[in-house]
Amino acid sequence: MGGLWSQSNNKNQAWEQCNSSSVDTSKRFRMTSPQSCSLQISSDTDARLIPALPDEISLQILARMPRSYYLTLKTVSQSWRNAVTDCEIYRLRKELGTTEEWLYILTKGDDNKLSWHALDPINSIWQKLPPMPNIVQEEEFKRGLPGLMPTLIRNFLGKKDAAERMPYCGCAIGVANGCLYVLGGFSKASALKSVLRYNPCTNSWNEVCSMSIGRAFCKTSLLNNKLYVVGGVSRGTTGTDGLTPLRSAEVYNPDTDMWTEVPSMPFSKAQALPAALLVELLKPIATGMTTYRGKLCVPQSLYSWPYCVDVGGEVFDPVTNSWAEMPAGMGEGWSARQACSKLSTVVDGELYALDPSNSSDDNSKIKIYDHHEDAWKVVTEKVPFQDYTDTEAPYLLTGFLGKLHVVAKDVNNDVKVFQMKLQVSGTGSYLSGTTGENEVDIWEVISATKIAGAELVSCQVLSI
Repeated sequence: MGGLWSQSNNKNQAWEQCNSSSVDTSKRFRMTSPQSCSLQISSDTDARLIPALPDEISLQILARMPRSYYLTLKTVSQSWRNAVTDCEIYRLRKELGTTEEWLYILTKGDDNKLSWHALDPINSIWQKLPPMPNIVQEEEFKRGLPGLMPTLIRNFLGKKDAAERMPYCGCAIGVANGCLYVLGGFSKASALKSVLRYNPCTNSWNEVCSMSIGRAFCKTSLLNNKLYVVGGVSRGTTGTDGLTPLRSAEVYNPDTDMWTEVPSMPFSKAQALPAALLVELLKPIATGMTTYRGKLCVPQSLYSWPYCVDVGGEVFDPVTNSWAEMPAGMGEGWSARQACSKLSTVVDGELYALDPSNSSDDNSKIKIYDHHEDAWKVVTEKVPFQDYTDTEAPYLLTGFLGKLHVVAKDVNNDVKVFQMKLQVSGTGSYLSGTTGENEVDIWEVISATKIAGAELVSCQVLSI
């Protein structure tokens, strides 16, 4: 984000969340409308999914199959395609306990284009997602001719300034209601409002309600089935003031496709500094956000490229709709990595963070937060990658299948997913790994793939 420091609620193609309707065995199996999830079962033998079986039994069979097979099943017939993309089968999967956690990784290629890759960790099967819509062009058309014409003229004349050559970057990633969300970002030095949603049931993207303000490098987290967004940066009010750090926050309700304002972050510790220092040198920014124990924990830093100074953080309570200062121990031990971003994740209710190294001779650490003692405790100082690199995101931290995982690239540029073997000790308030020589055995590569020229950007986990 360093090199960047020197703007309608269009519901185009909005995908409505579906409510499963009761099964009617007297009707043919079909989708009643593009936005309907009511699956109608056929009693006609010739129209059945599997000729020898009632459709109710066929759906039970399909719901038990690995979801990685669904892309192939879609090619069998139109009725099979309808079956595996309908909400009914995913309701059945949840009812039968056959839901699967998949890892979704966002990468950036040598051409600066973003691409998504999904991993079925149980079967170690990788799938590439369809490309995201070009929201950059859509945002330009939303601004209308006054903003579009100068760009078209300069492009026609072959004259592009540095801002116009800037690739799309700085988007935030979130999850809600079993869907992926891509929020905001930068294009041509403009912060975008746009929000894209990926529906894994239909394997397709669509645009949903835009944020109230353009944001780039903002932080997101899911709480009470709502997607919260805080901070980030935007353009100055005059368009020539450079980039302005944001304290504002808002929350998205996927059921209503609406955004609502949330009280802004106070940045109380930053406010104790002289105003001139904040304006001219240090910029207060949110460097992470994690949902922990029913609240949003937002670590913060003072930023002046390329340096970050940790200043604790703040916690948002949705019950009181207010911010409070983060416990001292939590804030002091939550260190920033490169690009002033703090990596954290929650696994089985426990908060983990990756404490990055400061040099090639220093080791990164995996730490866990003990809320009883308000302290971070080291789980391991052995991590399966070298993070002293100029790459903005040399590794990613996430949790699924009840365990902690690190996504990193090896020396051969293969993207690898490492699983950490952990043991609960004591009351379970913290975990500890083995020590000494045996510690090399706590990491296991559960899957790997080669993505040409890929740079890691972000990752999320969906349970479908």
